[in-house]
Amino acid sequence: MSTKERAGIQSVEVGFSLLQVLGEAQGALMLRDLARAANMSAAKAHRYLVSFQRLQLVVQDAASTRYDLGPAALKLGLASLSRLDAVKLARDRVALLMEEIGHTLALAVWGNQGPTIVHWEESPSAVTVNLRLGDVMPLLSSATGQCFAAYAPKDAIAPMVKEELARAQKQGRTDLPTSMAEARSLFDAVRKRGASRVVDTLLPGIVAFCVPVFDSDGHMALGMVALGPAGSFDAEWGGAVEKPLRAAAAQLSSDLGHRG
Repeated sequence: MSTKERAGIQSVEVGFSLLQVLGEAQGALMLRDLARAANMSAAKAHRYLVSFQRLQLVVQDAASTRYDLGPAALKLGLASLSRLDAVKLARDRVALLMEEIGHTLALAVWGNQGPTIVHWEESPSAVTVNLRLGDVMPLLSSATGQCFAAYAPKDAIAPMVKEELARAQKQGRTDLPTSMAEARSLFDAVRKRGASRVVDTLLPGIVAFCVPVFDSDGHMALGMVALGPAGSFDAEWGGAVEKPLRAAAAQLSSDLGHRG
């Protein structure tokens, strides 16, 4: 392939900046604002917009003269979203993220019985952890479970929470919620922070974070989990583990069409 062929068509790339601005905007834009955001003159932007209107990528409101994305752009976006596989996209990024964090990473989705581990990327220096693919994580004592419970419908998880509360009381656990009200308070705190953390709760000597990944409808598509030994794992919020984990989850959410 020649250098000229690899270079592509510059005018297409320039024009796409207008569509990108519209896609990121909160609503329709005036020509001057759209052109300014795309870093081009209004006259140049108008020429592109005329072509985009013919292709139905852009529409212009006759009354306000504002521009917005058109039906063709919507169809392309929906087609792209329908082909996205959240787990596949996440798996493709886990190895690189693990190199940055230096600890074991896992991916979990909501299965028939609750939050289920579907991918496991173990750090070379990881301590042995008694978890495996297909394991269903508890809602109260695991970071994964707390994160999913925070974003799940209350009625859907209520029976599971009650069962875990009863089990915790029977075991005499003092490090877990003892009532439904306390459990809801825990989930509210997770939702407010946008991530969950457990320290020496599910597994002795193990710290874990779980950060949610959302789809285009705002539903939690999966959880990204990092875990490691308390002695070498940065358990601080915004620290060397949680910060890159949160950034990776936010980027994946954005790639899945979430605009939260």
